[in-house]
Amino acid sequence: MRAAVYEGRGGKARAGNGGGFVRKEEGKEELIEGRNPVLEALKAGLPLKEILVAHGTRGRELEALLALAEAGRIPVSYRERAYLDRLAKTGRHQGVIARGSLPATRSLEDLFAAAESKGEAPLFLLAAGVEDPRNLGSIVRTAEAAGAHGLIIPERRAAGLTAVVARASAGALYHLPVAEVKNTVRAMEELKKRGCWLAGADMHGTPLWQESFDFTAPVCLVLGGEGKGLPRLVRETCDLLVGIPQRGKVGSLNVSVAAGIILYEVVRRRTQALSRS
Repeated sequence: MRAAVYEGRGGKARAGNGGGFVRKEEGKEELIEGRNPVLEALKAGLPLKEILVAHGTRGRELEALLALAEAGRIPVSYRERAYLDRLAKTGRHQGVIARGSLPATRSLEDLFAAAESKGEAPLFLLAAGVEDPRNLGSIVRTAEAAGAHGLIIPERRAAGLTAVVARASAGALYHLPVAEVKNTVRAMEELKKRGCWLAGADMHGTPLWQESFDFTAPVCLVLGGEGKGLPRLVRETCDLLVGIPQRGKVGSLNVSVAAGIILYEVVRRRTQALSRS
């Protein structure tokens, strides 16, 4: 399926050759920990082998979870909480752990299709070197909440999709398409061919509030790693760099916080433009 063609970058977007995007048909088998992540996995229709519930666990979320498990004929086992404590990797299972697979990574076509299905100009994020899975999970959560159409991550030297990411995303990982790339810069060039502008988050960039770029165009927000920022080649490949003005004494913001601020400024501008049209 060809992605939608958008006007931008001085002409029409082209399909390109994939830019090193890696599509995995099956997600890695993991433990999914926490009530909300398991509930969202059920809502997303992920194949779960078993759900473990600690004796004495109660609540509305659990009731909804068990109803979906029953409807999907997914076995539920009740165990002592100590058993789940030993099994858990995140340490915050809330009395619920599921055995199953994390979402499969998607293709570039899937990300563009997500935007096309909503009739919106693509809005993607590229996490170029985020190493902390909790930060990556927070970025996923914010991106999904803001209505972004997908996230792109490097296949190596960065946090991948794990149970910790799923837990930190509060289940948003099951609703946001995530693509893996073998070569970040090559993938960025492919996005350009497809009509996307690349806006890098950089502390020395143009203050976000002063940036005159039209964010209603197809755009991918490019984020650097913790403490390192954008790699040189990644920075040079961006079309523009935006920074977040800081008035306090702290020199920088957490990458997931910075992502949220920039992302919602883009959403604000798009919403304003839509209301004027």
